[in-house]
Amino acid sequence: MKPDVAVGSWIDSDVPPRLDALGWSSWHRRVVLALGITWILDGLEASLIANLAPTLQDPRTLHLSAAAIGLTNTVYLIGQVAGALVFGDLTDRFGRKRLFLITLAIYLAATALSGLAPAFWVFLVFRFFAGTGIGGEYAAINSAIDELVPARLRGRIDLAINGSYWIGIAMGAGLTLIMLDPNVLPITLGWRLCFGLGAILGLVVLVVRRHVPESPRWLLLHGYSQKAHDTVLAIEREVGMPEHPASPVKVHVTGVVGLRYLLHTLVRKYPHRTILGATLMFSQAFLYNAIFFSYALVLRVFHGVNPAHVGLYVVPVAIGNFLGPLILGPLFDRVGRRVMIPLTYALSGVLLTITGILFVEDMLTAFTQTLAWSAVFFVASAAASSAYLTVSELFPVELRGRAIAVFYAFGTLVGAGAPVLFGALIDAGDPWQLFAGYVGASILMIGAAVVARKLGVDAEGRSLEELREG
Repeated sequence: MKPDVAVGSWIDSDVPPRLDALGWSSWHRRVVLALGITWILDGLEASLIANLAPTLQDPRTLHLSAAAIGLTNTVYLIGQVAGALVFGDLTDRFGRKRLFLITLAIYLAATALSGLAPAFWVFLVFRFFAGTGIGGEYAAINSAIDELVPARLRGRIDLAINGSYWIGIAMGAGLTLIMLDPNVLPITLGWRLCFGLGAILGLVVLVVRRHVPESPRWLLLHGYSQKAHDTVLAIEREVGMPEHPASPVKVHVTGVVGLRYLLHTLVRKYPHRTILGATLMFSQAFLYNAIFFSYALVLRVFHGVNPAHVGLYVVPVAIGNFLGPLILGPLFDRVGRRVMIPLTYALSGVLLTITGILFVEDMLTAFTQTLAWSAVFFVASAAASSAYLTVSELFPVELRGRAIAVFYAFGTLVGAGAPVLFGALIDAGDPWQLFAGYVGASILMIGAAVVARKLGVDAEGRSLEELREG
């Protein structure tokens, strides 16, 4: 298919406003399910590793230390960084649809092979490529979702989708409760089958995604004006809404843009948005990587929880994380981003510090520790989700995939050391050292709240094209 509009041209198009005018429909729900499953898959992966951690320390499995488990998590996160950067560029060049099929296929293969790994170093390799697939997913998926969801609903939908990560967490917890039960399966087999079942879920999604259309906004910016119009017309028919031309907006057909254009946009055109996005992404990544990847180890080392029962304690935390964005999400559209983002970040930091004090004073049991973390993450999950919303909606369509990738990579790469750090703190067995780590994560979240209040953008209800202009 050849473009029908030359790169560099300006055209009048009603495609963006028609997309924003659509009523919420079963078509939108199917698209969100097909694409948003990425978050569930990532949650499933994180949950498997977190809940498998005590099992992987068993001599009958891979016999890993806490630090080695932390390294496994870090390698997975580094893979996510690499995948985001590589596939973020490719999704801007070749389209959202093509890439979100490729990245999911990579994830499927790597996660299935993780369960077949005969040794630790092989396991590390497959964890890296599983992370690569998921990292690439984030760039392609978040771009596509924001370009298809009506502007008036973008905040709550994005937060709900991002919160679905915790459905994956709960699924992983439930899966490990069964698969790690020695009365059900031998310990040498159960942990391997966990990865295989995750791959089966992804395979089902791969089939569903084939029916998701290319982003009309991406088509416009690459000169496929007629194709963009035809795609919107097909969506309107699917939704059951008759074609109704809207007031056109000016669209610059940029085609593929290069690294210089990206750097100019991030550094010169939107420096405040760049600082905002980087701060939000880094602080939430450190918080989650630090606490959740070490969750099972804390329960075992400091509270004496049986490794086979860790999943029972993960489910309540997962529920809190899922309900936070779901319940608080509408407020990001009603009250506004500049109120809700600072509020959720600051409150997360305060609650984590209080939980850390109770922990170090030995006032928590495994049960009350779980309740405290559930409260922290009810708020922190909405905060973390708003970081992805921010970097997705505040940068131009022609480089949205790469912009998301850059911020995601920055936050993940800087936060990737957290699992190793907290694994080492747990190995030391000193609760005060672990408390110091919690305080550090709290300070980062509260600092991010200050930045968000100062540099935040009132993006609620505004089209992506309007946000591009300031």
